[in-house]
Amino acid sequence: MTDKQDDGAWFSAKTHGYGAGLPIAWQGWAVLGAYLAVMLFAGLLIEWYWEEGAIFAIPIMLVATLGLFLIARAKTRGGMRWRWGGKDD
Repeated sequence: MTDKQDDGAWFSAKTHGYGAGLPIAWQGWAVLGAYLAVMLFAGLLIEWYWEEGAIFAIPIMLVATLGLFLIARAKTRGGMRWRWGGKDD
Protein backbone atom coordinates (compact mmCIF):
# COMPACT_ATOMS: atom_id res chain seq x y z
CA MET A 1 0.00 0.00 0.00
CA THR A 2 1.42 3.39 -0.95
CA ASP A 3 1.31 6.44 1.27
CA LYS A 4 -0.50 9.18 -0.64
CA GLN A 5 0.76 11.85 1.76
CA ASP A 6 4.32 11.55 0.39
CA ASP A 7 3.53 11.87 -3.31
CA GLY A 8 4.40 15.59 -3.46
CA ALA A 9 0.95 16.61 -4.71
CA TRP A 10 -0.30 20.12 -4.02
CA PHE A 11 -3.82 19.64 -5.44
CA SER A 12 -6.33 16.82 -5.19
CA ALA A 13 -7.77 15.24 -8.29
CA LYS A 14 -11.36 15.93 -9.29
CA THR A 15 -13.65 12.94 -9.00
CA HIS A 16 -15.59 13.81 -12.16
CA GLY A 17 -14.37 15.58 -15.27
CA TYR A 18 -11.00 17.07 -16.15
CA GLY A 19 -8.86 19.21 -13.92
CA ALA A 20 -7.55 19.69 -10.43
CA GLY A 21 -9.53 19.91 -7.23
CA LEU A 22 -8.86 21.96 -4.14
CA PRO A 23 -5.35 22.41 -2.73
CA ILE A 24 -4.21 19.74 -0.25
CA ALA A 25 -0.87 21.28 0.74
CA TRP A 26 0.20 24.72 1.86
CA GLN A 27 2.05 25.19 -1.43
CA GLY A 28 -1.19 24.71 -3.34
CA TRP A 29 -2.96 27.24 -1.15
CA ALA A 30 -0.07 29.68 -1.66
CA VAL A 31 -0.26 29.28 -5.45
CA LEU A 32 -4.03 29.73 -5.41
CA GLY A 33 -3.74 32.78 -3.15
CA ALA A 34 -1.09 34.35 -5.38
CA TYR A 35 -3.27 33.70 -8.43
CA LEU A 36 -6.26 35.36 -6.78
CA ALA A 37 -4.12 38.34 -5.74
CA VAL A 38 -2.84 38.79 -9.31
CA MET A 39 -6.37 38.56 -10.69
CA LEU A 40 -7.62 41.10 -8.14
CA PHE A 41 -4.77 43.46 -9.03
CA ALA A 42 -5.48 43.11 -12.75
CA GLY A 43 -9.19 43.65 -12.19
CA LEU A 44 -8.53 46.79 -10.19
CA LEU A 45 -6.15 47.99 -12.86
CA ILE A 46 -8.97 47.73 -15.40
CA GLU A 47 -11.42 49.38 -13.01
CA TRP A 48 -9.17 52.34 -12.24
CA TYR A 49 -7.68 52.91 -15.71
CA TRP A 50 -10.06 51.37 -18.23
CA GLU A 51 -8.28 51.95 -21.53
CA GLU A 52 -4.66 51.87 -20.40
CA GLY A 53 -5.25 49.28 -17.68
CA ALA A 54 -6.86 46.77 -19.99
CA ILE A 55 -3.80 46.76 -22.24
CA PHE A 56 -1.70 45.50 -19.34
CA ALA A 57 -4.28 43.63 -17.26
CA ILE A 58 -5.57 41.23 -19.89
CA PRO A 59 -2.14 39.76 -20.72
CA ILE A 60 -1.38 39.58 -16.97
CA MET A 61 -4.59 37.60 -16.44
CA LEU A 62 -3.83 35.25 -19.32
CA VAL A 63 -0.27 34.57 -18.14
CA ALA A 64 -1.44 34.04 -14.53
CA THR A 65 -4.14 31.60 -15.63
CA LEU A 66 -1.70 29.67 -17.81
CA GLY A 67 0.77 29.55 -14.93
CA LEU A 68 -1.86 28.24 -12.52
CA PHE A 69 -2.92 25.58 -15.04
CA LEU A 70 0.66 24.41 -15.64
CA ILE A 71 1.46 24.24 -11.93
CA ALA A 72 -1.79 22.43 -11.14
CA ARG A 73 -1.19 19.97 -13.99
CA ALA A 74 2.28 19.18 -12.64
CA LYS A 75 1.24 18.97 -8.97
CA THR A 76 -2.18 17.25 -9.05
CA ARG A 77 -2.38 13.88 -7.31
CA GLY A 78 -2.72 11.28 -10.05
CA GLY A 79 -2.27 13.87 -12.80
CA MET A 80 -4.87 15.80 -14.71
CA ARG A 81 -6.99 13.50 -16.79
CA TRP A 82 -10.64 12.80 -17.42
CA ARG A 83 -12.29 11.00 -14.52
CA TRP A 84 -15.66 9.32 -14.44
CA GLY A 85 -15.98 9.07 -10.65
CA GLY A 86 -15.03 5.41 -10.24
CA LYS A 87 -13.14 3.94 -7.32
CA ASP A 88 -9.98 3.33 -9.37
CA ASP A 89 -9.57 7.03 -10.17
